[in-house]
Amino acid sequence: MTDTIHHHPETAQLPRAAVSSIADPAPLGLAAFALTTFVLSTVNAGWLPDTLTPVVFGLALAYGGVGQFAAGIWEFAKGNTFGATAFCSYGAFWVSYWWLTAHNVAELPAADAHKAIGMFLLAWGIFTAYMTVAALRVSGAVLVVFALLTLTFLVLAWGEFSSSTGITKTGGYLGLLTALAAWYASFAGVTAFTWKRQLAPVREVE
Repeated sequence: MTDTIHHHPETAQLPRAAVSSIADPAPLGLAAFALTTFVLSTVNAGWLPDTLTPVVFGLALAYGGVGQFAAGIWEFAKGNTFGATAFCSYGAFWVSYWWLTAHNVAELPAADAHKAIGMFLLAWGIFTAYMTVAALRVSGAVLVVFALLTLTFLVLAWGEFSSSTGITKTGGYLGLLTALAAWYASFAGVTAFTWKRQLAPVREVE
């Protein structure tokens, strides 16, 4: 196993030297997504109070946002449509989350803000659901990440629409599981490179 998030026949169309000279960007993208998701989920799950949410802003912009988006651009260079779509999209998600939370929320009518945030999360849940279908042809480890993330977005959206702290906390715990799964997939990819063999199984798709 060389690329944790890779299953792309398009690569065969690229010059072999051009493809092999680019390091696998998937462990970076997965790690950036995992760490940012983990920190935000500690707030959603109630481990940290809502007043500490700004601790996520820098991560959302720099690591989950810029770092993950950069991984997506390199996936484009490697000819991996799935990885490019996923990492660029979720990189953009984190930048948009940073802007929404740090700037726009205060401008929304207080009585209806939860509806807007719920719709924001629901839309990302829909996107993640169809990416989960595509993930069926990537690997077991990546499929688990996308399945859990779909549930996380949908439950968090439900929590916002219903203004339910309990449902939001459930979404937070799902987010923690998602982060752990993404860290595992990142670990599998980066250790496969340094050890030159697969230390952590990911159930590759043939």
